[in-house]
Amino acid sequence: MGKHDPARRAFLKRAAVGAGAVAGAGLVPEAVAQEQGRNEATGAAAHVHSNASPHGAFFNQQDAATIAAFTERLMPGAPGKPGATDAGVLNYIDLALAGAYSDQQDFYRRGITQLDAHCAKAYGKPFRTLAAAQQDECITALEQGKASEFVWPTAQAFFNTVRTHTMEGMFADPIYGGNKDFAGWRLVGFPGAQPAFTTEDMHSSAAFTREPIMGLQTRAKSARG
Repeated sequence: MGKHDPARRAFLKRAAVGAGAVAGAGLVPEAVAQEQGRNEATGAAAHVHSNASPHGAFFNQQDAATIAAFTERLMPGAPGKPGATDAGVLNYIDLALAGAYSDQQDFYRRGITQLDAHCAKAYGKPFRTLAAAQQDECITALEQGKASEFVWPTAQAFFNTVRTHTMEGMFADPIYGGNKDFAGWRLVGFPGAQPAFTTEDMHSSAAFTREPIMGLQTRAKSARG
């Protein structure tokens, strides 16, 4: 798996239609709604989806660094092509595990522990501190079920779950904490919820680039007036 593996990026982009872009209202974490309510009262809305804090809704600092590195290797950024870090995928997963995906908290805790045990055995360091090439080797071992330190979840189960959540964080509506600044939608040319489409828009096969790209949060604010 290369530094910016085009096959992996292409796979994730294709999967966006079936997974991330339709990660709808059922995925809204309670943590998002609660935090949004507090921010509306305090005027601190910019903090809701920030990845700058060393601790999030669920992850501690080290686990956050691990998942941030893992998702970035799954969906690496490149010049002009946003990756998982640019899209705030870590924030999406963090909020989801504090809310709608809370039943997977132990899955992630054990998965990260086993991931670091595998990396310590293979490289003498935890995953988050490995070079990109070593992280790619490690992820490939998980994908192929060749990481012997994994018991539960299995290596492939952990890989598949983080990959699925990475797709959701890249391509779901930004209201869920990922797809920052519509990075994922811009990547695949998805227009979001436009107020209107012209006849030319409807017949065009080219990527949609006209502003504005709108999400659920914008529509909700408009409805409230």
